[in-house]
Amino acid sequence: MTKLERTQEQQDYRQRALLHLGVAAFIIIAGMLAKGQFAWVAKYPRKWTIPLKNWIADFFEKLVYETKFFEGKAYEFVPTDVTRGFVSVMEYPLSFAENLFFKGFQDGAPMPWITFVGLAFILGHWVAGWRVSLIVGGAFLYLALFSVWQPSMDTFSLVIITVPFVFIIGLFLGIWISKSQRAEAVFTPMFDLMQSMPPFAYMVPIVVMYGIGDVPAMIATAVFAIPPVARCVALGLKTVPDNVVEAGKMMGASDRQMLWQVLVPTARKTIVVGLNQGIMQTLAMVVLASTIGASGLGSKLLNSLQKLNLGEALEQGLAIVVIAVALDRISAAYAARPPEYIDKSLSWVKRHPYLVIAGMFTIVSILLSFMFPALRVLPDEMTVTTAPMWNAGIDWVNANLYESVQGFRNFVLIDVLIPIKTFFLAIPWPTFVGLIALLGYRMGGWKLALIVTLLILFPLTVGLWKQTMITVYMIGTASLVCIILGFPIGLLASKSERASRVVILMCDFFQTFPSFIYLIPVIMLFKVSDISAIIAVLAFALVPMIRYTNLGLRNVPEGTREAAVQLGASPWQRLIKVELPIALPEIMLGINQVIFMALFMVAITALIGTQDLGNEINRAKSGNHTGKALVAGFCIAFLGIIADRIITAWTRERKSKLGLT
Repeated sequence: MTKLERTQEQQDYRQRALLHLGVAAFIIIAGMLAKGQFAWVAKYPRKWTIPLKNWIADFFEKLVYETKFFEGKAYEFVPTDVTRGFVSVMEYPLSFAENLFFKGFQDGAPMPWITFVGLAFILGHWVAGWRVSLIVGGAFLYLALFSVWQPSMDTFSLVIITVPFVFIIGLFLGIWISKSQRAEAVFTPMFDLMQSMPPFAYMVPIVVMYGIGDVPAMIATAVFAIPPVARCVALGLKTVPDNVVEAGKMMGASDRQMLWQVLVPTARKTIVVGLNQGIMQTLAMVVLASTIGASGLGSKLLNSLQKLNLGEALEQGLAIVVIAVALDRISAAYAARPPEYIDKSLSWVKRHPYLVIAGMFTIVSILLSFMFPALRVLPDEMTVTTAPMWNAGIDWVNANLYESVQGFRNFVLIDVLIPIKTFFLAIPWPTFVGLIALLGYRMGGWKLALIVTLLILFPLTVGLWKQTMITVYMIGTASLVCIILGFPIGLLASKSERASRVVILMCDFFQTFPSFIYLIPVIMLFKVSDISAIIAVLAFALVPMIRYTNLGLRNVPEGTREAAVQLGASPWQRLIKVELPIALPEIMLGINQVIFMALFMVAITALIGTQDLGNEINRAKSGNHTGKALVAGFCIAFLGIIADRIITAWTRERKSKLGLT
């Protein structure tokens, strides 16, 4: 591109920007003038609302209580016979895992803790050597020493049965999507909806259809965890190099051989990353699923929170983090593990040394556990607890910092948050819809403008506009603070390899921490208020801003940095004019993830007194009102999809201009 063409393009860009600013100003002014003249502009008429929540509730009521198949026949059945039958079938593998790890078979004892920990050490060494072995084995040893072994094994049983179920469904959906554009067109928006809708919203119909207990919790977890697995599988299969595909065809591979012997092995790393994401998503649902009957650490944690046993709750939350770290390290190391070629001329023992060691250790450790009962079940007097320390720390904070914290709380709430909330609630709905449509057009043309307009009109037409605007205010405020705090941390981390490792380690820790835990300090310090909810969202959603800022700046090509230095750019000029423009697409993806994680917290923070869409879901959950829960969930999901589509379109445009696509 010549200098003249570049100058002309910049002028066109400025003209379009000025035109869009003028249109935005017109929308705002027209909306404010119309608000005083027309009542329907100030407040959407109730008679215009669509009773969608009642239609959905009526549908589920008829489905559960009135629908019968083969009525009058000997084999007549209702839909819940099928769903409850599925629950009964899934209880068999779950019961086997529970008996193996912590209940025991009939009169027998379960697997001793020393056996499980030793096998974890061996598995870690087989996957990636001593470092991973110590991390994984040490993680499970922690669970035994800190007296959370039984609930941890309960949770592990749930995970070990749910993850294969999730992976198999995700694998076949990903294969289907990679081979069919029609399937991709159907499942992509469906996955967007599943990932952006708060789990509490679809837990209500799951309870109605499947009841409560561990298996319904597994189903809710699967709904949450399948999309990232399927997306990774589809991405891996689509990005297999063309020369690999051509080689497979030249060797005469059939379609089945091409899939399982060429494409899947080549895409193995990406597929295993999908498995890793499935594990993390499953563990993220552990506490939430306890609200519909899941046992284990989630149930213990929720019970501790309800009783305000905050020290115990923190210990139980750390146990979930420990399991997540152990499984993450194993799956991530396995994804990076090179293929192993075994000499088939060797004996079976030499070909499988780790299996032999594991088998011998299992036999010896079980025999020793009968001789020394402490190796089977660790007595309470041999365990440790940090709960008193945490409780003492919380008491000290309340005793010494209460007045200062309350002064800060009152200032932020009265002078900052309430005016922002009032501003959002005062915006005429045609103005807000018009601005969203204009933003969609600016970023992606008429098609995107139409999509985001229809999505933002949904909460208006179903009578949840006020709750939606409160949600926008809370998520917008929390996201802005995440950007302000997360960007400089990510920037500093990107300047040093050591700092980057430390920051990423902390990000991993906080991202695997159960979301309920973030409610503990904010309730104790800030009581029940909007500021408590926003700080809880901030603590949970800050991680991706830090991670993606660090990633984007560290991925700037070294040659580009050196060229800027040779041209005499100062460090500040290099950052502003070179590094940030190149890293901006990744940073915007971080903002995208901040918004999604903030929306995930909406239903959880509603437990501490908000009046947003999350509160609608919790009220619906209390009364098993499927229509109200799903409609509020759709509203939250559509907010996430709007943000995702706009940011993705802008990121795509920026990458194209920078020649990165």
